[in-house]
Amino acid sequence: MILAFLIFKGYQLLVQTRAVQLIRGAFLVLITYGVAYFLDLRTLRTILDLLAPSLVIALAIIFQPELRKIFTRIGQRRILRLSSGSEFHELDAVLSAAEVLSYRRRGALIVFVRNVGQKNIIETGTRLDAQISSSLILTIFSHDTALHDGAIILDEGKVIAAGCFLPLSEQQDIRRSFGTRHRAALGLAEETDAAILIVSEETGAVSLAYDANLFYNLKIEDARRRLAEHLELLTPTELEEDAVGIEE
Repeated sequence: MILAFLIFKGYQLLVQTRAVQLIRGAFLVLITYGVAYFLDLRTLRTILDLLAPSLVIALAIIFQPELRKIFTRIGQRRILRLSSGSEFHELDAVLSAAEVLSYRRRGALIVFVRNVGQKNIIETGTRLDAQISSSLILTIFSHDTALHDGAIILDEGKVIAAGCFLPLSEQQDIRRSFGTRHRAALGLAEETDAAILIVSEETGAVSLAYDANLFYNLKIEDARRRLAEHLELLTPTELEEDAVGIEE
């Protein structure tokens, strides 16, 4: 049971990064070695025996960013979490503010913390430790405030910090039309399990980034459902009922 748990958690970490390619490469090398062993291909086996140490080092160098992300997640992962995240009224407050910001064409970047801690990100901004409210979020992202350019970090029902800087995405196939906010949101989603809500200053589009994916130009109802599901605020039954309500 312990081994199964560790394998499952390791699989979750790999899926949330692009390190699956590393596993595929190692699996291909093992298959090649197995074929060479059973068919008694001595020359191929000798070559593989000589190259094996070099291949391990090469894979570690090539996939260094992915390995760094994995160990960062392991080091930052919280063993015990007393709170399940934002409650529904706090989520509604955030989305109400996002809807107003979208109408006014004011950019916003809002990070929902989950299991992976964001201490390094929080240290780049200004600590607030204030209760979540629509008015506070609207005030922070007003054009005449000093904190509107960065991201705000939400955790355990509070706005932990504002004006925070997020890592930019390393993906090469991102739309050129996406600005810094979208690239920063996707960058954090690639390294952690956080959910990031983005409001575009140019178009007013509301988007979400999580699990290394970006979901662009969502309706508020769809964003609310996706956030509630990702933050585990809904049970499977509630998810089905909510989906039916949205369709109606």
